Amino acid sequence: MQGSVCFIGPSVSTLAPQRLARLGLVHVPENRGIFHQLTVQEHFRLCVANRGEQAVAQALDYFPALRALQNRRTGLLSGGEQQMLALALALARSPKLLLLDELSLGLAPVIVERLLPVVRRFADDHGTGVLVVEQHVHLALEIADRGIVLAHGDPVVEGPSQVLRNDRKLLMGSYLGETAQLPGTTANIDQA
Repeated sequence: MQGSVCFIGPSVSTLAPQRLARLGLVHVPENRGIFHQLTVQEHFRLCVANRGEQAVAQALDYFPALRALQNRRTGLLSGGEQQMLALALALARSPKLLLLDELSLGLAPVIVERLLPVVRRFADDHGTGVLVVEQHVHLALEIADRGIVLAHGDPVVEGPSQVLRNDRKLLMGSYLGETAQLPGTTANIDQA
């Protein structure tokens, strides 16, 4: 498969990572991208220094539990608290496009069920685009507008999240290469 990915005009392959960040592309990696020896407060000072206290306060409004943890080293936080910090740091950067890579990795589904709606609320409040790569498809589809299922890097099923969410057989089949197309979806599986 060939193609290009464009963000606010040019192809991302032609832009340096720092330029993409200045344009508003923010990525939360699957390993959360935090430093275990630093405190929560130190993370905010380092990561959003040019955004100011208002950006930090706004991010903490989405994750108020972090306020009580300001002086705690992040290596001592639970996995859910670490993920909240990673998300809050991303939100404090005022992203235009937020990329979330395996938000649920290492977390109990109940924690992910609390985090994903916060991401949706932030996106709605700020007009932020969000691209979620997630193994727990049913959780991601609860907050998404559209869904795309990939097989070996190629899209095999895509459509409105509500359509995909309401047909578990379609989702399961897409993983097994047996997808039938539903109205409102696109299927690209070679049935041969």
